[in-house]
Amino acid sequence: MSDAPGDVPRAGTAATWWRLRGLGGLELMRAHFVRHEFSRHGHETFAIGTVQAGTEEIWFRDGVERVGPGGLVFIHPEEVHTGTAPDRADWRYRVLYPAGEVMAGLGGTRGTPRFRERVAYAADMADIFVRAHAATETEDALTAETSMRLALTALLRRHGTGQAEEPVRPLRGRHTAMAREILQTRMVDPPSLEELAAEVGVGPFTLLRSFRDAYGLPPHTLLIQLRVRAARRLLERRLPPSEVAAAVGFFDQAHLTRHFRRAVGVPPGAYQRAACGVQDRTSPAAR
Repeated sequence: MSDAPGDVPRAGTAATWWRLRGLGGLELMRAHFVRHEFSRHGHETFAIGTVQAGTEEIWFRDGVERVGPGGLVFIHPEEVHTGTAPDRADWRYRVLYPAGEVMAGLGGTRGTPRFRERVAYAADMADIFVRAHAATETEDALTAETSMRLALTALLRRHGTGQAEEPVRPLRGRHTAMAREILQTRMVDPPSLEELAAEVGVGPFTLLRSFRDAYGLPPHTLLIQLRVRAARRLLERRLPPSEVAAAVGFFDQAHLTRHFRRAVGVPPGAYQRAACGVQDRTSPAAR
């Protein structure tokens, strides 16, 4: 059975995050968001979901997708995007985050599999997805993992390209990778933009332009993403959120919570309780 889900009620909003013990510790979430806006971010994993009610508007670097009920969404690893509802209304959806190596194993391919489209409408596939997703909350471990494996395999067969590809990141010179590495190692006390540009041997404007081309985000936004990812790992080790905030470079716990919720969908406390197998469905969303 999956680790215990943790609900996050907030002014009509409820988000539940949990982890499956199989499939590489597959992470899942179901949510009903009201006036919620995800910040620009990318995932280390795939993000595969379906909208069950309302409409979700997703910004990508090359356009905006509007997804209505029954729409399946396929987002590749590190693909920068946002998520909200038009006019800041509400939407309800289910999503999961399988790692590239898990998807490669299901598809029998080498390298990271690809999907042909970002959004697809297929009632039978959406139904299979929702049933498998729900099974991870209510069924035993054998049933839950089997259902999810079958669902992901079916999605790959129907909507995958049939050929694995490695994601291409158009790095404009080695300085972009160097700058990212500096941000990774100095996330608690990062350099200014001018200092960062000087360290990698280019001007600030050149660094900004090439960094956006390479990663889809400016350096300061990528820094927040790196901090959130580091925070998740520390929370999974049961460190208190207040200590985690300081360890990854956020000003305080409130600062961590604000950015964590906008990137992950749930606050740090709810994420930690679910990740560590502690169920608490009545906890306040502000944790």
